[in-house]
Amino acid sequence: MASLPIIDLSLLDGSPADQQRFRDELRAATHDVGFFYLVGHGVPDDLWARMFDTARDFFALPEQQKLAIENVNSPHFRGYTRTGGERTLGKVDWREQIDIGAERPAVPAGEGVEDFWILDGPNLWPEQLPQLRVDAEEWMALLTDVSTRLLRAWAESLGARPDVFDEAFAANPSPNMKIVRYPGIDAEEPAQGVGAHKDLGVLTLLAVEQGKAGLQVEKDGDWIDAPPIDKAFVVNIGELLEIATDGYLKATNHRVISPKAGTERISIPYFHGPALDAVIPTIELPAELAAEAPGVERDPNNPLHPVFGRNWLKSRLRAHPNVVEAQHPHLLVKN
Repeated sequence: MASLPIIDLSLLDGSPADQQRFRDELRAATHDVGFFYLVGHGVPDDLWARMFDTARDFFALPEQQKLAIENVNSPHFRGYTRTGGERTLGKVDWREQIDIGAERPAVPAGEGVEDFWILDGPNLWPEQLPQLRVDAEEWMALLTDVSTRLLRAWAESLGARPDVFDEAFAANPSPNMKIVRYPGIDAEEPAQGVGAHKDLGVLTLLAVEQGKAGLQVEKDGDWIDAPPIDKAFVVNIGELLEIATDGYLKATNHRVISPKAGTERISIPYFHGPALDAVIPTIELPAELAAEAPGVERDPNNPLHPVFGRNWLKSRLRAHPNVVEAQHPHLLVKN
C-alpha cells in the first residue's frame, strides 16, 4: 500500500447506493489499516484557513505569554505545553502545543468521585489572542458533527443500529483538540516529533497544513508515509472502537517524524471522546465479519479500561508527569 484510502463523506448525502458505497469503503479502510483520508466533510474552506492562521498567531506569541497558560497551571491538563514537555512511551516528543477541551466547571473532588473527573474543567486561553477561542470552539462543534456521522455509518456498516454509540455521547461528551507545532530539527536520523502510539479513544480527525509531511502509519511492519491532501482530514480509529468490534476495526500505530531544520509543521488533531464515565458498547458482528475479527491485542504495559475516563487519565498521567507532580501528586504512584 503506497498511501491511505480516500473516502468521500458527501456520499452519505447521495442515493442509497452511494450511502452503501461509503459504508463499505469506511468498513474496509478501518478493518485493513485503521486510517484513511476524509474528503467531502463540509468544513468550510475559510474556517480551515482561519484555523491554521490562528494557530500560527498563537505560536508567534512571546514565550512568556504562552507560558502564562502553561498546562502545569491546569488541574485539567489544559493549556500550553512547551517544546519537549510531553512524552510518548517515556521518550520526549519534540513539539509545542495547546490542549483544548469542552469548557465546563471543574468537578469537586470527594468520596466516591473517580480520579478521572479531574479531566473536566475550564480551558486556559491566551488573553492576547481571543480569536483562538472563537475559532477553536467553532472547529470542535463542526468536527463533533462529522464524527457523529462517521460513528453512525460505522455502526450500520457493522450490522448494528446507527444510534448504537449515541448514548455514550449523549451527556457531557469529552471532545479534545490539540494545536501542534513541530519545529525543525537538524539531525541525520529521523527525530521523534511524536513517538509511535495508538490513539486511546474512539476516533481522531487530523488536519495538517498542505505540503507538510511527517505522519507515518504502520502497516504489516512497515511505515507508510501519509502526507496531507489539501483540506482532507486524516482519520483513524482509537482503541475503544477496536475493543467494541473485537479487533475487527483496527487501532493502528502511527508516529510523526520531525521536519528538517529551518522548517516547521502545524497540525490540528481532534479526538472525539464520549462522556468520561461512558463505556462504549460492544457490537455483535454478523457471522461473516466476526470470522475476520482477530480479537483485541492486549499489552500488559498498556492496560485498556472499558471506562473512557480511566483510559484518558492513564494517558495524561504518562504524557505529562510534570502536571501530575504540580497538580495531583497523589496520583504519581498510579502512573
